[in-house]
Amino acid sequence: MKPNIAVITGGDSSEFIVSVKSGANVFQSIDKNLFCPWLVRMQEKTWQVLFEDGSVADIDKSDFSFFNRGEKVSFDFAYITIHGTPGENGILQAYFELLKIPYSSCNVGASALTFDKWRCSHFLRSFGITMARSVKLNKGEKPDTEKLIEWLGLPLFVKPNAGGSSFGITKVKAETQLQEAIERAWNESHEALVEEFIEGTEYTCGLTRIGTEITIFPVTEVIPRNEFFDFEAKYQGASEEITPARLPAHLFEECQQLSRRIYDLCGCDGIVRVDYILHNNKFYFLEINTTPGMTSASFIPQQINAMGKELSEILTGVINTKLESYKHSC
Repeated sequence: MKPNIAVITGGDSSEFIVSVKSGANVFQSIDKNLFCPWLVRMQEKTWQVLFEDGSVADIDKSDFSFFNRGEKVSFDFAYITIHGTPGENGILQAYFELLKIPYSSCNVGASALTFDKWRCSHFLRSFGITMARSVKLNKGEKPDTEKLIEWLGLPLFVKPNAGGSSFGITKVKAETQLQEAIERAWNESHEALVEEFIEGTEYTCGLTRIGTEITIFPVTEVIPRNEFFDFEAKYQGASEEITPARLPAHLFEECQQLSRRIYDLCGCDGIVRVDYILHNNKFYFLEINTTPGMTSASFIPQQINAMGKELSEILTGVINTKLESYKHSC
């Protein structure tokens, strides 16, 4: 019988809608000759399988199963496309570890580390990875805005420490804007980052483990029409995205190999994307996405297409690698 694959979408963050779109694209792209995919939507305590006729079935959380026409269906694999909590920060991964169900993304430790931008950046900084200077502010703190600007300069960025899709991010150009920007970030996360602005062009590189090999995707160059790569630029077409990026060969290779090093240092698995700013021919690390966007307009599908491959082929490789790895670990 074909393995039952749960394609999990939704989640409990502002990225819910993006996650639903990512999940729909992954669901459509899974090779149905090899696997039996089911679309699962999670939102707070409501976990349901969505059928094509519009009906739903509740998930039994005790063993992650459901009933279809009176027959119990158990999942053999979970493909997580939730951006944000609980799918990107290790919570869902821990649940599947307890149930001994293999899943697509990084393990609990790597997911928790990479989701926390502050701790991840300080971890990577200890290995010599270049990045902007930043300050973390806990919700409710009274920051000295004058000192922050004195150290970090203007403009600067304020962003949630945990979150994605550019929700809660502000480019601050004057001290009078800083407090409001911090509070906006606190709406998305209990911690806000105030970060030095690095002038340059943004690049992003995806990669994944298939079998014993790491497949590194082509680098994408990002040219936002807005001031920075905000939600509108990411998902509403307000950017130009060029894959492969227009980089000299040595910088293209450097970006790919830096992404591979970060992937290994953080103990990543599955499909991951690493974002950078290139300033004076030096790549500054921005963040790592361990459940990156998988909509038809997202970077990862673009990069896979630029390789001359189909998303279904890569998904098959990821699923089979994880299933095989789990089989050997039992």
